[in-house]
Amino acid sequence: MALSYKARRRVALLVLVVGLPAYIVVAVTLVNMIERPSFLMELAIYVGLGFLWMLPLRQVFLGVGQPDPDAAPPGQDTTGRS
Repeated sequence: MALSYKARRRVALLVLVVGLPAYIVVAVTLVNMIERPSFLMELAIYVGLGFLWMLPLRQVFLGVGQPDPDAAPPGQDTTGRS
């Protein structure tokens, strides 16, 4: 089922405001559970986890910054009056 443009914008906003901070807390907690790795290894883990969160959500964010494709072009009368 394809999400509409407005639904994708809302889901993207929800993911960025709620989901991403929650993911960061989980990632930091998981890294802290293991013995402290070297700086470069820790950096690689965080960079990897930073890319991992967006892979399943790529379709949600695709085209969100573009104009609404379903909206009427600017200057076109949408009221039906001449």
